[in-house]
Amino acid sequence: MITTLSGDTSRLRATVDFVKEQDTATLLRLLLPGLDGPELRAVAERCDFSHAALLVFPPDEAALDATLADCGLVADTPPRPSVIVRERLAVRHKRSAAELDVGILRPAVECPDGARRWVEVFALTVPPGSDLDTVAAHERERQHETHVAFEVETPDPLVLRGLCAAFGRYGAVPDGGGYNPHENGTVFYFTAPAEAKAGYRRVELYVPGDHRDVLAAHLDEHRGRQPAETLLRLLTGAWTTQALAAFARLDVADAMDEERSVGVAELARDVDVSAPNLATLLRYLTMLGVVGEDRDGFRLTDTGTLLRADAEGSMRALALMYGGPFYESFAGLDHTVRTGQVAFEQCFGENHFDHFARDPGLAELFDRSMAAGSRMFDPLPAHPVLTAAAEAAEGATVVDIAGGNGELLGRILSAHPRLHGVLLERPHTVETARRLLGAAGHTERCAFRAGDFADVPAGGDVYVLSRVLHDWDDDRCREILRHCARAMPGTADLLVVERVLPADGSASLATAWDLHMMCNVGGRERRADHYARLFADAGLTLVDRTPLPLDGSVLHVRRAGPADNGSTVQGTKVQGSKV
Repeated sequence: MITTLSGDTSRLRATVDFVKEQDTATLLRLLLPGLDGPELRAVAERCDFSHAALLVFPPDEAALDATLADCGLVADTPPRPSVIVRERLAVRHKRSAAELDVGILRPAVECPDGARRWVEVFALTVPPGSDLDTVAAHERERQHETHVAFEVETPDPLVLRGLCAAFGRYGAVPDGGGYNPHENGTVFYFTAPAEAKAGYRRVELYVPGDHRDVLAAHLDEHRGRQPAETLLRLLTGAWTTQALAAFARLDVADAMDEERSVGVAELARDVDVSAPNLATLLRYLTMLGVVGEDRDGFRLTDTGTLLRADAEGSMRALALMYGGPFYESFAGLDHTVRTGQVAFEQCFGENHFDHFARDPGLAELFDRSMAAGSRMFDPLPAHPVLTAAAEAAEGATVVDIAGGNGELLGRILSAHPRLHGVLLERPHTVETARRLLGAAGHTERCAFRAGDFADVPAGGDVYVLSRVLHDWDDDRCREILRHCARAMPGTADLLVVERVLPADGSASLATAWDLHMMCNVGGRERRADHYARLFADAGLTLVDRTPLPLDGSVLHVRRAGPADNGSTVQGTKVQGSKV
């Protein structure tokens, strides 16, 4: 043990000396040969050399403190848990992350140039006689976690993407990364090119804050070089769905909050579950960023809070639906692809509308799950069609066709106190909408109609079809749209809210929902030009398209005039635009 501790001390001293000797521009030039001139200056202006890192293996905390002191280092704070290094070690050594007690310390180093940098010390506790000795020996030899790091000055997504691209142009290869909720920071790892002269092959970009959207592309590029790992992660997607659903179903999220960490034993008592098994679930959800872990236990992240029943914009109902009926039906996806028949109907013996209607509990869950995606609606009340209708001197009426529990219509009426509303829905859903809109104070301005698409009320000023057409095949869509066209006065507008498939094949939630609709409803998502043809067949014309959150779109439609058969749409910006 004395020999190994001495080895850790000498490596730590060498790291301290390296940090003192380097500056940002010099180190970048050594790491990325060829990076010079204006581009070197541009990169150096946007990130600073902040630290060098290494992994040490003390038997206990006192030995770690002694090693730091021997190198002239003082840690001002206790070690924080290392999520990323712990997970990397677990994968590399086929160990459970729970048995790897890895902490992070960042003692400061005063540099001759006046800069204040630090040494990042990852410490894996290896008690005497532990079977982790083999892990320590391997890591000391290979130095997998040794790296140098640059901190991004301006945590802006465009700057971050530009820095990642610059590293790539000069031979650096993506090598993983992650988000650490304990310190609210995102790291991007690279392998330096073989010709690098810094003595370090691993480079980190550290960015304060949560930048997992940019990180996703970085990790995709890394995994693309490791196809077996990529496929394995994809195959475990079902585990993620069920972990989130179980978290919601067992009311664990409702027993937690963002402000206070709670221990596993206390939490298990509160929700009446097995403490060891709950700990396993929470560690997995920590990896997903749904909960965070510290020395006091676990707490919810912003993402996890959305699984609380009482959270604003709660998505708990979606977790229960996707982890429940739709999870069961997706097991029959191969049946749908092979036969063209709807997997949900094969699984439950009837279509999903009838199945939910016969079960009040499922019907309520479905309506709440539809409302759970309401962030898509945030900008819709400000659409010019609705704004103009609200300003009409004679007043105006908005007709929400198959409007669910009234979530969208309620938002429109709240934003525009002069508008009136009509909600058309199935009888049991109408009663739910009546209660919710009444609680919001909209009863006097809203009428409720129980009926089908053939019962679309005539004489409205604005009609809304939100996430309706994707439930149906083309023939049924034409029928629905013809009912709308017959009810609409010549001056009326129709707003169709859907996820529109991108014409260029780029990534979109619409592509995932296209699979979902095919499997569970027999419907589909469509491209903008496809919708334009359906509108034209019903005597309507597509005027414009506006993006919405969650890869949604609002399609503005009007009745076709005598000289307008819808053909003008083909040449407009509507066709093939990217949501």
